[in-house]
Amino acid sequence: QVQLVESGGGLVQGGGSLRLSCAASGLSFSSRGMGWFRQAPGKEREYVASISWTGGSTDYADSVKGRFTISRDNAKNTVYLQMNSLKPEDTAVYYCAAGSGTGSYRGLSWYGYWGQGTQVTVSS
Repeated sequence: QVQLVESGGGLVQGGGSLRLSCAASGLSFSSRGMGWFRQAPGKEREYVASISWTGGSTDYADSVKGRFTISRDNAKNTVYLQMNSLKPEDTAVYYCAAGSGTGSYRGLSWYGYWGQGTQVTVSS
């Protein structure tokens, strides 16, 4: 049974930082690209960042580039999202997802497994 469990969300003031974690089990984590997505109330789920199976390739949405950093630890089957300089518009439920292959991609349809999400709220 595949499980992706996010943690690390919470309430933070604008300009602050949070680090999200996503622990994976039941799948070949070290051979899959991983991604982070977010969904704000009333909006569609949107791409945030992705990382290839080795961590050698990363990609970011323009809205978070320079503020967020995605990383992974294959020994721990965990992917992280370090979020700095947070803004109120970053408020959303954040989801991690496991890809269908080794690369780093933006499309939702490429990701076959999803976590339950963790709430991030940024106050102004």
